[in-house]
Amino acid sequence: MRVIALLMAAGRGSRFGAEVPKQYLPLLGRPVLRHAAEALLADGGVDAILPVVPEGEAETVAALLAGLPCLPPVTGGATRQDSVRRGLESLATRPPELVLVHDGARPALPRGTVPALLAALAEHPGAIPAQPVSDTLKAGASGRILRTVPRAGLFRAQTPQAFRYPALLDAHRAAREEATDDAALLEAAGLDVALLPGSESNLKVTYPEDLARAEAALLPRYLPAMGTGFDVHRLVEGRPLVLCGLTIPHSLGLDGHSDADVGVHALCDAIYGALAEGDIGRHFPPSEAEWKDADSARFLRHAAGRVAARGGVITHADVTLICERPKIGPHADAMRARLAELMGIPLARVSVKATTTERLGFTGRGEGIAAQAAATLLLPA
Repeated sequence: MRVIALLMAAGRGSRFGAEVPKQYLPLLGRPVLRHAAEALLADGGVDAILPVVPEGEAETVAALLAGLPCLPPVTGGATRQDSVRRGLESLATRPPELVLVHDGARPALPRGTVPALLAALAEHPGAIPAQPVSDTLKAGASGRILRTVPRAGLFRAQTPQAFRYPALLDAHRAAREEATDDAALLEAAGLDVALLPGSESNLKVTYPEDLARAEAALLPRYLPAMGTGFDVHRLVEGRPLVLCGLTIPHSLGLDGHSDADVGVHALCDAIYGALAEGDIGRHFPPSEAEWKDADSARFLRHAAGRVAARGGVITHADVTLICERPKIGPHADAMRARLAELMGIPLARVSVKATTTERLGFTGRGEGIAAQAAATLLLPA
């Protein structure tokens, strides 16, 4: 049985007030839309996702969802109902048996929701998750209460909503009025829609404060991981001095197979350690000519990419450079900015500092520079 999930991302999110659509905003290091897509796929049962996107943004969305089983994005319409219909029509040449419709701004879909909805379609043409209304409801106008609305039997509809594909397509084609959700179209056609328990965590990001609520809902699904790294290279003549991604003016440079950036190398080892994926030499062996004099920025991008591939986020990185000269203080902020750029995380999550060994040892004698680093990650449990 073929199951396709429409991921609705064609809206502009005007109520949120951000410069970019809310579904593209970062949440725990990844776009809201990516979280929503991965949640649809987490329990299995969904064969592919069909993104429905704003005009001209198919490539942007395809990049955000890279690596997931997605069909080519479809451009949405003027309203959500138009957008869903366009998505459904695009599937008509090879129709699925079942279809899900999910808001791209609902990133914290609980596990088990999709299987329960699909199971309900064995007996019903449609099924939705919904939460009973618990607050007292008031009808009002002009800042005054007009009446109290009985809340018994009232529910707040959520997504994904699940349907037998032919029933939903027919309902959209027959629709003469705008509906606020897809279940309403089946109701208007006299078809039965099952009501399944929803969840408070399955919130829709509509206003800025909803991002914090979504993060709180997602955090219990992650576990913290920490790694440490250490590297050292000797100082020699005739080499540029590269530290934390920057070339620093100095009479000597660090000797090594790559550019010998001890700060970046230590940080890469910290990230790989937190992932339990070995060290930098495992991923970029010094015996391979490809890495001769290589820019270590490539290594750090790779390490950060491994975190993203695991569905994780780098929450903090701390690098300590150990040397007598050059003085690191004047360059520390620029180093932080470069490392943050390479890892794709906010500047506030990166620390670079320096210390000396009080003229003791090889660093104290100016023979080399050492670095140690720590990285903290959040990884899916």
